[in-house]
Amino acid sequence: MTTKGPSRKQIIIPIHNDNKFKFITFSSVHISNINNMLKNIKSEVRVDFARVEQLEIVITMNKTVIR
Repeated sequence: MTTKGPSRKQIIIPIHNDNKFKFITFSSVHISNINNMLKNIKSEVRVDFARVEQLEIVITMNKTVIR
């Protein structure tokens, strides 16, 4: 995990080309599922977006303000 700032983090996941297309097809579902799991464990971090690079998927997360 690479820290980009005090509240932003990135997770870089190596992935094969065949699986990249499968991930992107259902990326909104995957992001929703990840955010639901993070919410269930009462984490302050939420996924903002995921992007596909040449050989990897980069998931960007931010710390949320809980009021």
